[in-house]
Amino acid sequence: SFRGYDGKSDLHVGITNSNGMVYNYNEEGIQRAETGWEQCISIPLVQPDAFGLLQQWDTLLEEFSAGEAWLPYRYEEHDHNCYTYALAFINSVLTAQGKQQMSKSEFTEKFVIPQTKKASKYITLHQELTANDFYIVPLPDQEKQC
Repeated sequence: SFRGYDGKSDLHVGITNSNGMVYNYNEEGIQRAETGWEQCISIPLVQPDAFGLLQQWDTLLEEFSAGEAWLPYRYEEHDHNCYTYALAFINSVLTAQGKQQMSKSEFTEKFVIPQTKKASKYITLHQELTANDFYIVPLPDQEKQC
């Protein structure tokens, strides 16, 4: 439900492997989750034609996540958190490709803000419709119509 999100709260960040398993970092260390991310904003990081990187992605993510930097005791809410983890992984991939790393602000402006703006518009529309006695009904699946 969108009703609980005010647009100001911090969001949790994770990175998926090729099978949709979400790797994320919190005070308990690296977590791997197959569920619980159903209401997320997906930000594509790899171009579909980057076959070499796509084939290595899972291995790179697993090896990076096993690093000592992501042990539970190193977690710090503001300076060493889920966003730090995601950005550090992205930068490790960029470095391996011989590309320049991104700063936190550059990554936020280039990747995060455009997607969160889209989500914000959708959430606002949803809240306005439900607050003004409109009903949002999911469309039936094609299989159910047969």
